[in-house]
Amino acid sequence: MSFSELRASALTALIGTAGALIAIAVAFPAPYLIGPAVAITVAGLAGLRLTVPAEVRNVCFVIIGVSMGASVTPEVIVAARTWPASFVMVPVAVVILLYVSSWMLQRFFRYDRVTALLASSPGHLSYVLSLAAETHCDLRTVSVAQSVRVLALTITTPLIVEIFGLVGAEPALPPHVMSVPVLIATLAVSALLGMLFLRWRLPAALLLGGVAVSISTHITGFVSGGVPNWLLIPTYVILGSVIGTRFCGVSIGELRVAFVAGGVVTVVVTVLAAAIAGGVSYLTGVPLDAALIAFAPGGLETMAAMAVMLHADPTYVGAHHVLRLMFLSVLMPLVLGKEARQR
Repeated sequence: MSFSELRASALTALIGTAGALIAIAVAFPAPYLIGPAVAITVAGLAGLRLTVPAEVRNVCFVIIGVSMGASVTPEVIVAARTWPASFVMVPVAVVILLYVSSWMLQRFFRYDRVTALLASSPGHLSYVLSLAAETHCDLRTVSVAQSVRVLALTITTPLIVEIFGLVGAEPALPPHVMSVPVLIATLAVSALLGMLFLRWRLPAALLLGGVAVSISTHITGFVSGGVPNWLLIPTYVILGSVIGTRFCGVSIGELRVAFVAGGVVTVVVTVLAAAIAGGVSYLTGVPLDAALIAFAPGGLETMAAMAVMLHADPTYVGAHHVLRLMFLSVLMPLVLGKEARQR
């Protein structure tokens, strides 16, 4: 890492931490995510060069995965019997969100069909940007609209849960934490499995590696306890900072129209996703906070961390977001069709 990159990373850590402290001071829900995301976004739009090293980001994904899996108990397995009905609604929700927002971008903002579809994809940011780079579309619009979606949902989802009094009364994590040697061993094995998943091209591979190892060791009783707060809190701050860095290097003038389009679409998909989540919660008995986070079309890692922070069921949330990403992996090439030609 060069000196300039090291300086940018240190500045990012400083601003992200300051953002978290401010969010705590004003009593924001999920302050360790929202504070850094907003602070880094503002700093990036102001022209500062900010970055989070890929290696640090990847470690955070593994930690979030382990923290999710640590919440799995025999009671969770029993509750999962009601999830298939909820799973059925995931592809339905994805199709509704995709086509409604795509129609809006074409009808009111005059974007071409391919750009509108890619900008409207309810998730799978890295995959969508890869598709956008290989097609005839407005790559800037797709990138900005997708980044607005991730940032807006990071901010609004915990606010909705907090405002309507849906925050769980009890933490989803175990009451005690893993010992340091056990934690290190769990993270190491999780990282190795995550790298294997990367070779298999699975979505959110590093997070899934942590989930798989943590669930298998906790459900068998081989390991007990959660990830300690001294590790989780910095992880949340870094994850929030990663979200904010998506707007670095972009001027306000360049993103004005795309920002408005992304904002309007995000409002629409948030309302639709909340309505679907409410229906799923009513029909299946799943707690509304978990359903809202599970159907919010935000980043998997962010929504998983949010589930832990807001005492929702992280296993339920994570399973639904993984299904959403897998469905999008198949759906997007199909809906783009022949119009998505390589450059």
